[in-house]
Amino acid sequence: MNAVGPGAIATPINASERRDGEAEMLKLIPYGRIGEPADIGRAVAFLVSDAADYITGQTLFVDGGMTLYPGFKGNG
Repeated sequence: MNAVGPGAIATPINASERRDGEAEMLKLIPYGRIGEPADIGRAVAFLVSDAADYITGQTLFVDGGMTLYPGFKGNG
């Protein structure tokens, strides 16, 4: 079994945070943008494809590098 660990993804659940604090969110994302649902979809498509056949027991973080920033610890 594998898992996907999403970062800040533009969805309705965080619309107000993005509207009111996008600049602060972007400080936590080395890639420089908030993710899109399609970013997660592509990762999932890879993990269920034959190309990922021998990948087992992993979490693929799709977060634009957020987990690299010490400031993200404790949710920013």
